[in-house]
Amino acid sequence: MEKAPEAFRTISEVADELDVPQHVLRFWETRFSQIKPMKRGGGRRYYRPNDVDLLKGIRQLLYGQGYTIRGVQRILREQGMPHVAGIGRGEVAPQTVPEEEIAASPVVRRHPDPVREAAEPMEAPEPPSSGSAVGALSRAQAEELKLALTDLAAARRLLTSKADTE
Repeated sequence: MEKAPEAFRTISEVADELDVPQHVLRFWETRFSQIKPMKRGGGRRYYRPNDVDLLKGIRQLLYGQGYTIRGVQRILREQGMPHVAGIGRGEVAPQTVPEEEIAASPVVRRHPDPVREAAEPMEAPEPPSSGSAVGALSRAQAEELKLALTDLAAARRLLTSKADTE
């Protein structure tokens, strides 16, 4: 049985509809103040139809048009939520990314989902030469980096084992 169009959606329903992981929706809440799902006891999120349209618009701008998060924030600020929600509903055609944003952005525009991609073991990179800028890390920075890499490897194993069980 399908829900009525005006019914509230859970985060899992919205994530499935948008084909993005739930953690991406939670991350977008931290970057876009306009996303405000209703939260019930225990922190469960319920998205209104307008929230879903806004999320669809954000997704289209990020993934379909190649905008950066900062670029989408600017569109929301300058053109407003109804414009972005209209993009999500397919009522408004999104503009192409301005050349200055492409040139100024060092961000890779593909947003991979490590959970859905096949998890292959990563090879350790070659250590930097002693003359490179990367080799100029302090001992404390090197230790922090090693801890971060260890945490990332543990997270990858956890995600891989979780993906295998689903």
